[in-house]
Amino acid sequence: MQILLQDDGFEVIITTDGRKVKTLCKQNPDLIFIDIWMSGMDGKMICKEVKSDPSTRGIPVVLFSANRDTKEIATECGADDFILKPFEITYMLALAHKYTQ
Repeated sequence: MQILLQDDGFEVIITTDGRKVKTLCKQNPDLIFIDIWMSGMDGKMICKEVKSDPSTRGIPVVLFSANRDTKEIATECGADDFILKPFEITYMLALAHKYTQ
C-alpha cells in the first residue's frame, strides 16, 4: 500500500505498531488506513480512540482486513470506510482520493 500510494503522489507515514498511531496523529494526517489486526493494539481500538478524541475525530479512517465482519467492525468503531482484502488497487486509490480531496 505504501508504494502504491506514494506512486500516486501521496506522502505516506507508516507504522506496524498500533500504539504509535495516536502519536502519528499529531502530524495531522489527511487520512489513516488501519489494518484491523495490528501489533500492540488492534485497529478497531485505534479507530475508536481516533474518533473519540476531538483533536483527531475529523481525520478520515479506513479500516481494512480479510475478516468477513470488516464492514460491521468499521461501523461499530466509527470508521469512515472499509476495504476487504484482497482488494483492487484502483479501489484503494479511489478511497484515498475521495477522503483527501
